[in-house]
Amino acid sequence: MRPHHPTPEFPAHLSRLYTSFPFERSLADDPISTIRPLSTDLRRAEVAGVFGSTLAIGNTTAIRGAIERLVALADGDVALLVDPAWSKERRKALRSFRHRWIRGDQLDHLARTLSDYYAEHDSLERAFLQGWERGGFDQGLDTLSRALRGRGRSPPGYRALFPSPLEPSGSPCKRLTLFVRWMVRPGYPDLGYWNHVPTGALKVPLDQHVHWIAYHLGLTARRTRSWATVEEVSEALRRIDPIDPVRYDFVLCHTGISGDCPKERDLSVCGPCSVRPDCLLWRGRGAVA
Repeated sequence: MRPHHPTPEFPAHLSRLYTSFPFERSLADDPISTIRPLSTDLRRAEVAGVFGSTLAIGNTTAIRGAIERLVALADGDVALLVDPAWSKERRKALRSFRHRWIRGDQLDHLARTLSDYYAEHDSLERAFLQGWERGGFDQGLDTLSRALRGRGRSPPGYRALFPSPLEPSGSPCKRLTLFVRWMVRPGYPDLGYWNHVPTGALKVPLDQHVHWIAYHLGLTARRTRSWATVEEVSEALRRIDPIDPVRYDFVLCHTGISGDCPKERDLSVCGPCSVRPDCLLWRGRGAVA
């Protein structure tokens, strides 16, 4: 099969999809709807963001529920999770916590790692910037991953929660990339607490919905999610908007989550879609159901 490419009109089509998108409808179904009210200052935004993105596995309802259960254990204040004075209570409270394959002992280790980090540094942005200044976004994500892995022994499976784009596995690093998007982008619905990383350097958090839509719009020819796929999709979006390429991430993701994209030819749903002329399912085919 020949590589699929979007039409020359794709930037205008994507812009229409973005400007007409019902953000408020989808915000309620996104983990950041739970994170935003907790992010009353930089420290709380980072703590809520790290735990929230780490728990971002599975459907959005389950993810939001897991975040809410974690916050309830901390009496509604995420800063308590990294308070050294609360470490014994935290360990006890998290003992029975489960979300998919993530366990309470892993979250307790993350809280302890963050507590140790904050004893020496004011923000996780510093960890990201150490790598960013050496080698750009990929290196920044690697140093952030290393900071969150911490030092010394960790519970089984903990280190796998924080992959690096520099590792041979080629992980798309979706959850850590999502955290960085939340912290860097000042545009709605993100938090924008970090000030030293330009939005133009961000890379897309590649979940299954974004990948499926990106593939069918010709933003990547790769059929599997990997860091190479992240690079291709991010570069394609950067050519459309060099200043803020990942602003489209939320829209592409929730176009899939909401069912606005049925992932099959269905004229009753696809008919009004702004990017239908660019979609692999529709290009060169008659408009039949």
